[in-house]
Amino acid sequence: MTAARGATRKMKKANRPRIFPVLRSALLLKCPRCGAGALFDGFFRMCRECARCRLVFEREQGFFVGAIYVNYVFTVVIAIAGFFLLDHYAKLSLPRQLALWGAFAIFFPIVFFRHSRSLWLGVAYLFDPGDEPWLRAVR
Repeated sequence: MTAARGATRKMKKANRPRIFPVLRSALLLKCPRCGAGALFDGFFRMCRECARCRLVFEREQGFFVGAIYVNYVFTVVIAIAGFFLLDHYAKLSLPRQLALWGAFAIFFPIVFFRHSRSLWLGVAYLFDPGDEPWLRAVR
């Protein structure tokens, strides 16, 4: 391995984003790069880029399809765990449980929509920050 290649590898590792600050920003609905810029203008309207550091949020068309899966997983895990916990501790009847968790499965994804997009963006930023100079020139 040449010295230049080793230096490049060390530089890439040093510039790699840290997990907990990025996830913290995602939970607070902030930009994963700077942690300050807001992700959303309204409840459902997402900003195109960070107002502070200019990170483009939607990297390509269909980028946030993965956020649908994040939303689905959180909804299903909470609903199934809640069903079994209420069944064991509260002894609710099956029709009441189905009504409760059916309503939950309709409303929770709407409320969690922003967080699922933010978490998806944060995880994608961890794996590919998009900060390399050659990548900025292509975009």
